[in-house]
Amino acid sequence: QHRKCSSPSSTCPYQVIYLSNGTSSIGVLVEDVLHLTTDDDKTNKPVEAKITFGFVSFTSFVLKSHLAVVENSIGLSSARHAFCGKIQTGSFLNGAAPNGLFGLGMDNISVPSILAKENVTSNSFSMCFQSDGVGRITFGDKGSSDQGETPINLRQSRPTYNISITQISVGGKTGDLEFDAIFDSGTSFTYLNDPAYTLISETFNNLALDKRHTSKSTDDLPFEYCYELSANQTSLKYPVVNLTMKGGDQLLVNDPIAVLPMQGGAVYCLAVVKSDSVNIIGQNFMTGYRIVFDREKMVLGWKASDCYDIETSNTLPVIPPSAVPPATAVKPEATARNSSNGGAPGSSPPPMTNKSTQLKALSYVFTIALVLYFALI
Repeated sequence: QHRKCSSPSSTCPYQVIYLSNGTSSIGVLVEDVLHLTTDDDKTNKPVEAKITFGFVSFTSFVLKSHLAVVENSIGLSSARHAFCGKIQTGSFLNGAAPNGLFGLGMDNISVPSILAKENVTSNSFSMCFQSDGVGRITFGDKGSSDQGETPINLRQSRPTYNISITQISVGGKTGDLEFDAIFDSGTSFTYLNDPAYTLISETFNNLALDKRHTSKSTDDLPFEYCYELSANQTSLKYPVVNLTMKGGDQLLVNDPIAVLPMQGGAVYCLAVVKSDSVNIIGQNFMTGYRIVFDREKMVLGWKASDCYDIETSNTLPVIPPSAVPPATAVKPEATARNSSNGGAPGSSPPPMTNKSTQLKALSYVFTIALVLYFALI
């Protein structure tokens, strides 16, 4: 609300309305400094980047960029423990985003936009999601020549990281079906409309080898297709899900399932929820990849990664605290997996994935878990 910001010293209000029904945040903006160091400059000269933010209560965070490596906290010195959001509605009242939302959208007030405008980094960034919960955000990352790519569909009215999917393969069975979807790191799982939802879920169910879970307790789960695990089961086999993007490059989904605790045992579910609005590719479909959001070329890129292979030798891995991640609505205690990513663009995946697992079930609170709030909008 720029017209209410008469001077740098005046209180500058903001209002954000999310696509989730009734979810919004109203408060004031705060300016602070990100203390960054470069990962490709031998001098490691520090960079102090001024950023503006609203609804946050960051406790600990890890940021990395081609001009940024931040460990332990993001250096929000004067306001790190302050809630700048004054009035929250909808999902925020039920505990969604307990550590705040980190704005990564295309609008000029987002952190990547500010860093690019100030010539701190190029106008691109990447996010890497590892199956054990470790992740990285890399400002200025423009990807690599061998990554998969697809164009971003720019919608002027509400710009998002919207892409087109042209084909879905489940267990080797392929269906030609073109639809648009938003790549959103702020959503834990994937939401799809029909006919895409029916194509994936029913094909997955037809090929699943384990007994489908039909207990009435399933009514408490957001997922429609769940399968029983025996008490001593140490591995599971399920159909491979593969997406073909506009342009022909493929993304092999490494983590389409969620293992959930149930009374007397556990189940695994196809972690896709039926949506009656927008299609969303959530965090679970991004696991095992470095996802590049190149806002200069307007392309989305991806490359299989363990989230450490882009590190330089003088940077040690940082293990995040055991708190709920800022924009994840469930706490991933993680399902240990043995997976060769094998997601090279154009490759033909096997029809089934066999995963060795300790079956550490996800802790979950589904009353707050699967809300469509968008950190990338």
